[in-house]
Amino acid sequence: MIFWRVKPLNQILETAEKKSLKRQLGALQLTLLGIGAVIGTGIFVLTAEAGQKAGPGMMLAFVIAAIVCALAALAYAELASMVPVSGSAYTYTYGVLGELIAWIVGWALGLEYGIGAAVVCVGWSGYMNGLLKANDMALPEFLRTGYFAGGGFDLLAFLIGLAVTVLLVIGTSKSARVNSVLVAIKIIALTIFIFLAIPAVKSSNFEPFLPGGWGSPLGGVGVLGAAASIFFAYVGFDAVSTAAEETKNPNRNIPIGLIGSLTVCTIFYLLVGYGAAGSVGAQPMLGANGLPLDPGTPAMAAACVGSDALVCSKEPLAHVMRLLGHTRIGDWIGIAAILALPSVILMMMFGQTRIFFTMSRDGLLPDALSKVHPRFHTPHVITILTGVVVSVCAALFPVGKLADTSNSGTLLAFAMVSIGVLILRKQQPERARPFRTPFAWIVCPLAVAGCLLLFVNLSMTAKVVFVTWAAIGLVLYSVYGYRRSHLANQTA
Repeated sequence: MIFWRVKPLNQILETAEKKSLKRQLGALQLTLLGIGAVIGTGIFVLTAEAGQKAGPGMMLAFVIAAIVCALAALAYAELASMVPVSGSAYTYTYGVLGELIAWIVGWALGLEYGIGAAVVCVGWSGYMNGLLKANDMALPEFLRTGYFAGGGFDLLAFLIGLAVTVLLVIGTSKSARVNSVLVAIKIIALTIFIFLAIPAVKSSNFEPFLPGGWGSPLGGVGVLGAAASIFFAYVGFDAVSTAAEETKNPNRNIPIGLIGSLTVCTIFYLLVGYGAAGSVGAQPMLGANGLPLDPGTPAMAAACVGSDALVCSKEPLAHVMRLLGHTRIGDWIGIAAILALPSVILMMMFGQTRIFFTMSRDGLLPDALSKVHPRFHTPHVITILTGVVVSVCAALFPVGKLADTSNSGTLLAFAMVSIGVLILRKQQPERARPFRTPFAWIVCPLAVAGCLLLFVNLSMTAKVVFVTWAAIGLVLYSVYGYRRSHLANQTA
């Protein structure tokens, strides 16, 4: 059977109480936490990626991705208010769909958070390299781009990954006050961009509006391909649910944090995308067949040599400002990204270690992965492993391919949460639901369909990596988790 070893929700809550965390976060802090996790590399970097795939049609891609995320957020809000514990989609799935599906989701979340951190490392490197180049201190080209993006070794992406790993090992934790400051920096930077870019918008820059068409599942370009990539720009709101154990009045505040952060970010994204595409243009680089080149490939790198096109920039928002004549402001936007993005890397890596910690707490992963350092009192083993993988991936792979790979894990998790809401509505209709997904039998199926639509439009590389990662996970579960599970041995 697939739906087996279901961990009762009451037991999940009891298990969490054994190692509970202090509840100290309110609705505003959760909303800021969500905004801080969402606004990052997605909008600061993937705007160029979306432009290369869809041209000005990336505006539609932003809308499509936002709709899918909004539908999933409504499902997340219901389960998070019912089960206010750490573990996010993994924990929810364990309590509804059973251990096997929970393992798959938890393993996929590792792909989301781990590779997601690598995406942000590459995005940070792009802005740092741009700032260095603007001040005549550029590194050699070989050290500015990953090997699989037509370069060699992205040194700065590698180093920032290692730096964040060290911070996590020695015990630097999330700080609500620091996070609020960093969120403010990002919001100010995007607001300045919007006010300067939108007045420069020209209608001619939106023609042709769909140079790549709507796209196809095999192509990975077009509006749907761009939506599948730009989806990463919205990922992070689910990080609010991972802080459930640290939330005051979670039944009320978690739904507010989830939906509030997503709403704020969506408004900013649409304005930024409109300003970027309309002010300097976002027409893609075309191949010999007349279709947009696949971003993050040597062919794309070759086509961008000597070009000032938005789609070729690794720091698109700063680049737009410079093209509009606001050189100094462009530098400051780059500095804002450089200051703020490391916190997103930290949160992504923090999220992965907490997901795997929860799985280890359930006996599905070895206890060694949650071993605590005797001096720093942090799970240093899983943190170091995560940091090494993140840093190496960031140094070698292009940002778009990494984002697509991260999205593959996220889309699976979102779909499973949406399915879980419907199953619980049938199985446990009497259970208290402080927040109820409106029109659940319409919203949740649409969320699943939206996740499937975006998944099939991811790059082929991302889909291959996802299948390979899932296969590795199933092997590990069969040889370890299946037998060592606390639920199976009734030791939870």
